[in-house]
Order: sequence, then C-alpha cells, then structure tokens
Amino acid sequence: MAMLTPLDGRYSDKLSGLIEVIGEDALTRRRVFVETQYLIALSQLSLFKLSPGQKNLLRSLQVLSYKDFKIIKALEFTGYKGVKPTNHDVKAIEYFLRGKLSSSSFKNRLQWLHFALTSEDVNSVSYALMLREAVEKVFVPLLGGLQNTLLRTARKYAGLTMLARTHGQAAVPTTFGKEIRVFEYRLSRQLERLKKQSISCKFGGAAGNFNAHFAAFEKIDWPVFAKKFINSFNKGRRVKIYAAALSTQIDSHDSYAELFDNLRRVNTILLDLCQDMWRYISDGLLLQKTVAGEVGSSTMPQKVNPIDFENAEGNFGLAGALYSYFSAKLPVSRLQRDLSDSTVLRNVGAAFGYNVLAIKALARGLSKVEPRPQAFLAQLEERPEVLAEGIQTILRAAGVENPYEKLKDLTRGKKITAQGLRDFIEGLAVGADVKARLKKLSVKNYAGIAAKLARSGK
Repeated sequence: MAMLTPLDGRYSDKLSGLIEVIGEDALTRRRVFVETQYLIALSQLSLFKLSPGQKNLLRSLQVLSYKDFKIIKALEFTGYKGVKPTNHDVKAIEYFLRGKLSSSSFKNRLQWLHFALTSEDVNSVSYALMLREAVEKVFVPLLGGLQNTLLRTARKYAGLTMLARTHGQAAVPTTFGKEIRVFEYRLSRQLERLKKQSISCKFGGAAGNFNAHFAAFEKIDWPVFAKKFINSFNKGRRVKIYAAALSTQIDSHDSYAELFDNLRRVNTILLDLCQDMWRYISDGLLLQKTVAGEVGSSTMPQKVNPIDFENAEGNFGLAGALYSYFSAKLPVSRLQRDLSDSTVLRNVGAAFGYNVLAIKALARGLSKVEPRPQAFLAQLEERPEVLAEGIQTILRAAGVENPYEKLKDLTRGKKITAQGLRDFIEGLAVGADVKARLKKLSVKNYAGIAAKLARSGK
C-alpha cells in the first residue's frame, strides 16, 4: 500500500494512541456520537418519546465496525443500496443512521434525525470533542512525563558545575542541573495552561440564530438547550468544551487558535532544548549510549549521531509551522462562512502527529545521554577568566576604584591562566580579608545558587 507521508508509513507505529482520538475515523465516530446524543437530548424536550430500549439502540450505534465505516464512505462517494452518493460527509452520516434505524421501532422517529441542524453544528462539536481527547489523553501525559524526566535530571545534576555561554562565548559558571531546570520551568507553565484550555463550538443552526429551531418550536429556549447539551459532555473532564454564545454558521475558532498557540509555545521551548542538547553532545560534555546494531554513518563507523534530538527538532518545527498557520487561518472566514476552514481542519491530525513524534524522540534522546563530569570540569578550567565578574564585583563592594576597567584590561579577548589571575590578585592594593575572599573564588564554586535553584520547588 502506497504511503503519502511518513506518518502513514515510517512512523505509524509510534502514533497508535493519537490515531484513535483524532483523524478521519475518529471524526466519523464523533459525528455519529453527536447525532445520536442529540436525538436523545431532543426527546427530553418532550417533542417525542424514546423508550429506554430506543435510547440504548442509539447508543449502540456509536460503536462503529469496519463495515459501518465502509458504508458511510460509500454513501458519501459511490452510493449504497439505492442511495445516490451525497458528496457530503455529514449527510452521509445521517443516511447511515436512517438505514440502521429504518427497520427498528425507531422508524417513526426518523424525521428527528439531524433536526434543524446544519452540518457545522455536528462538525463543530465533533472537533471540539476530538481536540479535547488529544489534549487529555495524548499531550498532557506525554508532556507530563517529559517534565518529570527534566525535573529528575535537574535534581540529579544540580551540583554539576559547567561553563555557561552567552553569545556563544565563555560567560560564568552555572550547573547542568540548573540549566535543565530552566526548561522544566518553562514547560511547566505551558503545560498548566494546556490543562486549563477550553474549546468552543457552535450549535445554533445555519447562521447561528436558531432560525429553523425557532420556526418549528418558538417557545423553547434553544440557546439554553444548546448550552445544556454541550455541557453534558463535560462531566468529569478537566478540559471543557462550551457552546459559543454568538456565532455565524461556524465557530470563530478563536479557542482553537489559543490551543494551537499554546502547543506552538511548547514546541518552541522543546526545540530550544533539543538544540542545547545537540551542542552539549557536540562539545563532548554528554556521552550518548550506543544501541546494539545501530549505525551512525554508512562510512564512518565511529559516529554516534544525536539523531533523536535532530529528529525532534525537525518535527517540532514542522508541527509549529502548521500550528502557526492554523491560528492565522481558522479564525478568518468570509462573511458567515466559507469552506476553506474545512480542508485545513482535516490536517490537525498531521500537526499533532509530527508533534507526538517530536516529544517521543526528545524523550528517547534524553534517556540515552549521560554527563561527563571531567569534561565539564576541563572546559571550566580552561577558562579562568570567567571569574572576572566575581572579582570585579567583590572589589566594587570593597570600594576599589574602577575595578571593572582593571579586569577588562586583564581579561578581555585574552587567554589568561589561573596563576595569572592569582598574580593579579596579589598585586591589588586591598586588605588581606579582601584578597582572601578573592582567592576563594574558583571555577568550581563560582556558580551562585544554581544548585539550589535546580532543586527548588515541587
């Protein structure tokens, strides 16, 4: 079978948990779910009666077999048992349900199928349900696991001193644990926002005004009904969906943009982490565990490439680009609607797929690296000039005139030695107590409270 994207072929086995909650089959299941639950909700308005058995029949239809999917696709594209092709996916769902119910005790209630709805009412609720499933069942667990990995790593290596670089240049000492904790902190903020996302949908008919609903039953408060119907899907769920108070034929998708922007920020943070890890590996600070049978190069047998971090970086970037487009495109629609959002929304699963691949690759990469303490120390000891900040600051506190300039003349753009730095200190016209404080500074202990920061918090 030909595959169009690596999501369908090379990476499909890594996406099983996602495929079940979002994608074409998931959308079909959700549409059937919404249509059948809507019928049950309508019956509670006393417009018609449904027996417990009839309600159970409707609920049983929400579990689709492979044959059911084929029938629905046939109704849309080729026709099925005398029904001409609809060329309309939601109408195919309605005809599928009619066919399932026509020979049952429900046949006298068939006119209530899809009553007063536009297809976007069904689609909007279906997408909201799918997006919530993806957030709650896929992204929150994956990102939560990654956050825990970063937290454990930060605490384990809280005291492992390393050289910090700013503008790529040697700056001051820090610790590996603290630098990892920065990413954990950034991720935790975005993850908390992700858990609190709410997703809107519309359920108000052809132009959002309940025109058909009101024409048929003007005494019913249809907006209240819609709100209650949508809220019925929120019991026990952290991420809520809600009925927009005002809409056109389609939901504004502003809440979608908020969700995609949230995920894009997550990706930006994790892409940043991938690049830093790549650099640490390149500098020989991190050792990669080898995998038996794995090849790093087709010609250079010694290589152990940081492929997990590179794979993650590429997929974070790809997913982030799609999220940016979604956020810019989906809230924009000509007048009361155009169909350009429909084809775009069908690609949300692709963005989520690349995102899941990236998170898993990053987690895999983190599990295969181990710091080399001696390499960290060697790098620090080659750059004693990083103590210049601490020396000039102590001299400032001691009232020495122009200490910054003195250290600048000694160190800027120059290669100095630890002995040269000690000689400089000995030549200073300061008291013995100040000299003693200066001599206590070393590249191993001049890291401030980095270790404490790495271990802080939960």
